[in-house]
Amino acid sequence: MKKALRDKPKWKPAKGYKYLKDLKLGSVFITESGMRGVLIGYDTNAKVIITECYDNSDLGKKIIAAKTEVKEIT
Repeated sequence: MKKALRDKPKWKPAKGYKYLKDLKLGSVFITESGMRGVLIGYDTNAKVIITECYDNSDLGKKIIAAKTEVKEIT
């Protein structure tokens, strides 16, 4: 039982993606679902401003999981 607790799986984002928590503040990103935004802060959760999405009700400041997989737009 103790070995199972020590040998936890190491989760990584999908190829070509990063976690929101790994981006620099002010980075522009896009999610797999096509939502585009800017990272403005994070700790346990990420604070973002959503600038584009399919459903216009999701625009504006949002709090989403810091481990959300995103592609950084340069």
